[in-house]
Amino acid sequence: MERVCPLCPADISPASEGNQRVLTITMTLPVIAIVGRPNVGKSTLFNRIAGSRIAIVSETPGTTRDRVSVDAEWFGRRFMLIDTAGIEDQPSAEVQLWDEVRVQTERAIETADAVILLVDSADGVTASDFDAADLLRRAQKPYALAANKTDNTTRMAELYTFAALGMGEAIPISAYHDIGITELMDTVLAHVDDRFEDDTPDDVIRVAIAGRPNVGKSAIFNALTGEERSIVSPVPGTTRDTVDAVYEYKDNHMMFLDTAGLRRRGKTEQGIEKFSAIRTIGAIERSDVTVIVLDATEFVTAQDTHIGGFAQDAYKAGVVVVNKWDLRGEVDTTFEEAVVEIRDRFKFIPDAPMLFTSALTGRGIRAIPDAVRRTFSQFIKRVDEAELSRTLYAALGDRPLPAKGRRRPRISGIEQVSVRPPTFVITCKNPESLHFSYKRYLENRLRESFGFKGSPIRMFYRGGN
Repeated sequence: MERVCPLCPADISPASEGNQRVLTITMTLPVIAIVGRPNVGKSTLFNRIAGSRIAIVSETPGTTRDRVSVDAEWFGRRFMLIDTAGIEDQPSAEVQLWDEVRVQTERAIETADAVILLVDSADGVTASDFDAADLLRRAQKPYALAANKTDNTTRMAELYTFAALGMGEAIPISAYHDIGITELMDTVLAHVDDRFEDDTPDDVIRVAIAGRPNVGKSAIFNALTGEERSIVSPVPGTTRDTVDAVYEYKDNHMMFLDTAGLRRRGKTEQGIEKFSAIRTIGAIERSDVTVIVLDATEFVTAQDTHIGGFAQDAYKAGVVVVNKWDLRGEVDTTFEEAVVEIRDRFKFIPDAPMLFTSALTGRGIRAIPDAVRRTFSQFIKRVDEAELSRTLYAALGDRPLPAKGRRRPRISGIEQVSVRPPTFVITCKNPESLHFSYKRYLENRLRESFGFKGSPIRMFYRGGN
């Protein structure tokens, strides 16, 4: 990782160098939540609605990849879809109490513009269904009642039993078999305003400042922009809407995206913790560069790597900021030890710039916009085609592919197809036979030749001669 020595003189805020607010942008994405008791098929329905957008995987161990929300689209209508099923995936799920799921359900209903209440037609009406329906009624949020696993005539005939919930007529669906999903979504979206708009200029660098509570995100934001942090919602009663401000810094426009709301609620279960990160995930997915803020007094925690994992999943560039470095004595960590530890824990963000700051004194703050600019330049880097081919063939020459076997792979070319992040397609005969270690080797050779510091790169292997 790149790093900035914390022993330099105290920096002044970039805001004092002439930063200028140039415009304010309101961005609101409607939220639809799927709620219900455990094991009614919420995750299956979530994946059915989200489609391939949710199929993001990682081979890096030690980081959480379970997604609780996704920026989804249904026939041109954009919205954030929330799954509250995470608590079902915990160990000892058979002894989980409904009270734990109830906390998730209450939070989901509070956050959402519209709610899908999912019940199970195979089980019929249960006491937990009545409890969920009662929560939804008290919240007075628009909803649709969906009876999942209605995939035969017997269960269809028993749908009338759900009238006892007092939630109107249940829509018969089967998330697994893709039955009734269109009718369900038409019903839900009829309650949701299509009010998402994004008029951000194309040259703006979107920066998400993400981190655990009390690591100094707002203080860093205030120091960078030169004004007190103010979260403004154009819709009364909501907590998810943000007003993102664009600032000019050294001829670059940067929009700092709000990540307020990432909260670990005491000793809550993992599912609740993940659910409370919805706004942070949304901001990261909208960003180009994610600034991951750590607390020097607590150093790297599991939740810090979870946040870094969100950025990795979304293929966003990353900058690591260790804030409160002036208080580092509380953990008795030297600069060199900190660098080694952070590099090891965030190895899934290769060579990300690493900064040591104190938002309270202003030390190191000036380096953040410059690090963002450098990392963004790697995120949008396009490589010369001839240089790219030479690098590939040099890598093949230094470490030849296996020469034996009927299904041995053969690589014949490479091209860069896009940026944000840099994306490459390698033409390869029998790509399924190419070992993952060789794929990692090729990625490392590209990084050695062209940098991409702090930026992910994507590599696809296309079959062909």
